[in-house]
Amino acid sequence: MAVGSASGIVAGRAVVAEAAALKHSPHPLNAAFERTWRNPLGFFGLLILGVLVLAAIAAPLISPYDPIVQHQGKELLGPNSQFWLGTDELGRDLLSRVIYGARPSLVVALMVVVIGGGLGIVAGLVAGYFGGLVNAVLMRLFDAMFAFPPILLGFVIIAALGPGTTQVAYAIALAVVPTLGRVARSLVLKERHRDYVLAARCTGAGSARVMFLHVLPNAVSPMIVNLALIMGFSVLAEASLAFLGLGTQPPTPSWGAMLNDSRAYLRNDPWMAICPGVVLALLLLGLNYLADALREAFDPRRVNAGF
Repeated sequence: MAVGSASGIVAGRAVVAEAAALKHSPHPLNAAFERTWRNPLGFFGLLILGVLVLAAIAAPLISPYDPIVQHQGKELLGPNSQFWLGTDELGRDLLSRVIYGARPSLVVALMVVVIGGGLGIVAGLVAGYFGGLVNAVLMRLFDAMFAFPPILLGFVIIAALGPGTTQVAYAIALAVVPTLGRVARSLVLKERHRDYVLAARCTGAGSARVMFLHVLPNAVSPMIVNLALIMGFSVLAEASLAFLGLGTQPPTPSWGAMLNDSRAYLRNDPWMAICPGVVLALLLLGLNYLADALREAFDPRRVNAGF
């Protein structure tokens, strides 16, 4: 009896210890984001993104000049004590324009993630969960959208809606829907026959509840990585369309438009291209590093190996 009681006490303590460990263990998403933060690549990406977001929000407070004010007689000045990054061909302060130029890029990236990511994920969930005719129709629609290069699709939409930051965001968002939709569909196809989905159905949960409250949380990790990649693509696409004159319209500063304006002055005034080009490259580099860090943080093989 004593031996049985002792073994029962030990087993009970083990169960209590395991329950306490599970109670205090962080949520998998929180643990993944913590690993991303500790990753040097992830830290660099978050730092770059955070600095540029803060600069865009606080632009009226930290910009030395109004970005559209022309300083007569001070055109094409090099970096100096008054204008730290110099001036452009109209005498406008380049530092102020670079700071304000972060706004269109970040606004477009955010709108693309919210609109394009939302539509793509919902379409992928519906296609993967219901299958059959719904899946066939949505997949053929995605195939048709894949037939158009994103920039060409952007041209068509902007030609219909007119140039502007919002129109560029809509165009890019529509271009990324099939990519995110296919990713979401492939993940749902793996999850929809799992035991927890069958259990939810047995309790009487409807299709919408099962998709959004059970399947989506368990398939969200790869989607987060793809959304980080989509942000980088959105920033580059916005700069490309602004460079072609189809994005943010003058006199509102945009990095792509600034690069376009600098082409005629590259030989004698290279700082006009260097300043927005370096900041754009840093943002793209930071977003790509962040996506790499998120992929490593959500990779179960690396997590189980202790990385």
